Amino acid sequence: MDKIDVPPKNTTDMKTPQILYEDNHIIVAVKPENLPVQGDSSGDTDMLTLLKAYIKEKYNKPGNVYLGLVHRLDRPVGGVMVFARTSKAAERLTNAFAKKLTRKSYAAVVCGKPAQSGTLECYMRKDERTFSAQVCRKEADGAKFASLSYVKTAEKGRLSLLDISLKTGRHHQIRLQLSDAGMPIYADHRYNPEFFDDTGTNIALFAYSLEIEHPTTHERMRFTKIPCGGIWDDFTQNLLCMVNGVCIVYEDENIAVCDKPKGVSVAISDGGTDTLEERLLKLYDFAKPVHRLDATTEGLVMFARNEESYELLLAAFASHGEYIHKFYKCTVSGVPREKQATLTAYMTKDDEKGFVHVSDGERDNAKQIITKYRVKKTEKTDCGYVSELEVELITGRTHQIRAHLAHIGHPILGDDKYGDREMNKKMHMRTPALRSERMSFSFPKGHKLHYLNEKF
Repeated sequence: MDKIDVPPKNTTDMKTPQILYEDNHIIVAVKPENLPVQGDSSGDTDMLTLLKAYIKEKYNKPGNVYLGLVHRLDRPVGGVMVFARTSKAAERLTNAFAKKLTRKSYAAVVCGKPAQSGTLECYMRKDERTFSAQVCRKEADGAKFASLSYVKTAEKGRLSLLDISLKTGRHHQIRLQLSDAGMPIYADHRYNPEFFDDTGTNIALFAYSLEIEHPTTHERMRFTKIPCGGIWDDFTQNLLCMVNGVCIVYEDENIAVCDKPKGVSVAISDGGTDTLEERLLKLYDFAKPVHRLDATTEGLVMFARNEESYELLLAAFASHGEYIHKFYKCTVSGVPREKQATLTAYMTKDDEKGFVHVSDGERDNAKQIITKYRVKKTEKTDCGYVSELEVELITGRTHQIRAHLAHIGHPILGDDKYGDREMNKKMHMRTPALRSERMSFSFPKGHKLHYLNEKF
């Protein structure tokens, strides 16, 4: 079940909780900004009290109303929350949150120029005197490990929109970690004190998505709400993309370049019940992929937004590196003998097994493959040496990078199909450490897509 709520433009009535879903076991609502989750020393009205009053009135409940609090949001932060209507549901949901069986995603507008994606990890502790948090050493009293990952989904001037996945749940974690990383949240007066806001934004951090398993039916359920008002209205289209599971890093009237997550197929023709192409068609009238990534590979993939651009881009990708250059980042086992090289080999495909075979010499029905790589760094681990490579695809065949690097004795970590399964198990890696990192273009003058040369 996927419940998406999209507010009308410039909606500002966020003073009372909005109910997204309710049954006899749970109630899912949107906490307004600057509303406490439960009663505190301020004496202000809180979320729990408002929802209990709502239940009491709607269902004509006598006496006290039970409502279990199973997770929290900071007072300034708005977003989607689930509450339990029975003690059994509360116990199961609390356990699910503790075991990280739920998935919480946040939208944040930050100052600065963050990288396209990243993971932030540190140790932090709560200062009980000031009710704030601070980064500390692992050995410090009260230190707790904190981790989150983010993807930049839009950049406008000095501001960027981040899609944040919270891996741990610490007091003020997102606000502190982003500030510590040099990208403090817009209008966060506690961790971004030098900031001046003239849009009326309370804080540009919002829990826009919550995915849970229903405590009794065990149905997987996802609830979303797009924030609005203030600075959020500058990012409405980008927020819609985030809700639909699409991270668009560049778009114009001809193309859309998306940052594809792992586990999602690119094209409808690739099969599967949820593809990146289907998600884009919820946003655009026309969207066709002009190249592919394996479902297990994350990173940049390009879509045409009209028929003319589709034909032009297909021809450009078929030119084998003449007009479009695709670069990947991967981590392999061992250290290649040469720091950089252009590899040439031949590939045959076994469609029945979904496997490709690489050989140094020509074979019947074999296609030539050309792969360039450059060693960026190496390091020693408990399982041996590993190397990070930048790879440029000259030809683009099925599983080319994975199979070609394995063929020269340096399989990608996490790749069970072509790699070292025992090493993958020891390093706890289940998917290939492979990412489509960047693209560059060299269209000739006069070509309709020549302007892309300066964009990437």
